[in-house]
Amino acid sequence: MNDDKEVCREDICVTCADLAVPGKVVYLLPDDMAVVRGDDGHTQEVSIALVTAAVGDVVLLHAGEAIALLPGDAG
Repeated sequence: MNDDKEVCREDICVTCADLAVPGKVVYLLPDDMAVVRGDDGHTQEVSIALVTAAVGDVVLLHAGEAIALLPGDAG
């Protein structure tokens, strides 16, 4: 369920760059995975193995991995 499959839409590739972006957890998947929605409205499947996230939480994403929980109004 990755709308962005290997496509960079910005001047800086989020996967390749040292950049982290917020995303809101839309739903949880098995095996420590979740679907998140970014500020641009696109959804992607990411790992939440490093955080304890629930639906509605805002997480900081880097290279397909949720690396931190953010305050709810951050995303």
